[in-house]
Amino acid sequence: MLLLGTTAALGVLAERLRLPAPVLLVLGGIGLAMLPSMTPMPLRPETVFLLFVPPLLYRAALNMSLFELRRRVRGIAFLSVTMVLATMIIVAVAAHAVIPGLPWAAAFVLGAIVSPPDSVAAISLTRSVRLPRSIATLLRGEGLVNDAAAFVAYRIAVAALVSDTFSVKDAAVGFVTAAGVGVAIGIAVGWTIARLRERMRDMPVVENTISLLTPFAAFVPAEQLGASSVLAVVATGLYLGYWAPRTISPTTRLRANAMWDMIVFLLEGLIFVLVGFELPRALDAISGYAPTSLALWGAVIAAAVILSRMVLVIPRPYLEGALRRWRGHPRPLPAWSRVLFVSWAGVRGGESLVIALALPLTTVAGSILPARDLIIFLTFAVILSTLVVQGLTFGMLARVLGIQGDADDEREEASARAHLRAVGAERLSSQLSAGALDPGAATRARALLRLDVDGVATPKVLGEVFDAQRTALLGLFDAGRVSDEVMRRLLQELDLQVALLGENGADWHPAARRGQA
Repeated sequence: MLLLGTTAALGVLAERLRLPAPVLLVLGGIGLAMLPSMTPMPLRPETVFLLFVPPLLYRAALNMSLFELRRRVRGIAFLSVTMVLATMIIVAVAAHAVIPGLPWAAAFVLGAIVSPPDSVAAISLTRSVRLPRSIATLLRGEGLVNDAAAFVAYRIAVAALVSDTFSVKDAAVGFVTAAGVGVAIGIAVGWTIARLRERMRDMPVVENTISLLTPFAAFVPAEQLGASSVLAVVATGLYLGYWAPRTISPTTRLRANAMWDMIVFLLEGLIFVLVGFELPRALDAISGYAPTSLALWGAVIAAAVILSRMVLVIPRPYLEGALRRWRGHPRPLPAWSRVLFVSWAGVRGGESLVIALALPLTTVAGSILPARDLIIFLTFAVILSTLVVQGLTFGMLARVLGIQGDADDEREEASARAHLRAVGAERLSSQLSAGALDPGAATRARALLRLDVDGVATPKVLGEVFDAQRTALLGLFDAGRVSDEVMRRLLQELDLQVALLGENGADWHPAARRGQA
């Protein structure tokens, strides 16, 4: 209860002071842990992993656009797979070189833990900066997919550390098998959940309970079968994220958005508070090491994480551009300022903490896991370093580089609104010509849709208009004419209009009218 209250209070304080919430939450956790009356809170690693990872991944996947993923698949694949694996190797080499006696398996576990940037932290820290869509899409897509790549690599490295054996061939086969089976499980769970929810009529509470359980329905079976539970959750979220706007009712969708907003706020806040809350205990666990050595190791690993991203990200678009010119297929190069900003936006956060705390306590032989406490401490060092060094400089860097949002969303939204108004007017005209609506009701309906004056039209009439507009909006989205963000914003406005109709509009719900289509 104290942690939840702290999360809420510091969230308000961050908003009032216009400071990055993750930084305040971490400092608040450290302050709580230093109170004399506070005792260490026992956290079972598997419980931490189960409670935090599935819902946060699922929500991120649910809101991610498949169209945007496909559009920027090369950049996202590089950031979320190639760079994660390269960073893991660089960090492992640096850790093995500077830390005496650190086993290679432990070094690779540390590399896998700190290699994926935290999408939650990056987006939260850049919220005050109006980013161009290309940068925002890259950061969101990277944060969604890199977790999957890093967690699969993490599981393989942990297995090697626990069993003290490692085979490159077995690791590669295990990586591909775990990923393939995980995606298959995720799609199967998504399809099953979609068919189950299609059979429900006007039961938003039940549907949202199922929504809350969905990430665990994908995570647990994949975990039990030894597949990639992370990829299973991501695949389920992407499948249902595409399906949900086309099928579930507006009332259910509005309640689900409110429910998930609260859950994500609490879980994200708790993660950052736990980062600070666990730091004193991590320091106690490694009291046998010299403070100067710990400071040096932490600085080296944090520098390896930050510099590896910059070294890997900055040259890539220009090397790729040179290769395209050589092949005779030149393309415009991105502005150097945007490339530099993306290379700096590699903040580590709560996700690294979760998987660090989820490390097993013992090996297969029953002995204490080598360097477990040291790995957790170094993870803290990387998180705090990137949050402070990078996180607090995002706004200043964006101003210096001239990074600001483009007008794509505004143009698309204006065009979409004009199209939806035309669709609504056409539907009203067809109802009027078919004799289903008297002229007075049509006039009042037009006024209500324009929000010029108060008007009264039957819920059935307005419901059918909103249904036609919803279908037209999804058509624009499928055709790539509006972004995922614009589609969801306009869809929420339509949902709110439907909610204003009250219960009398329930008879035109798309699921109830499917047989009349």
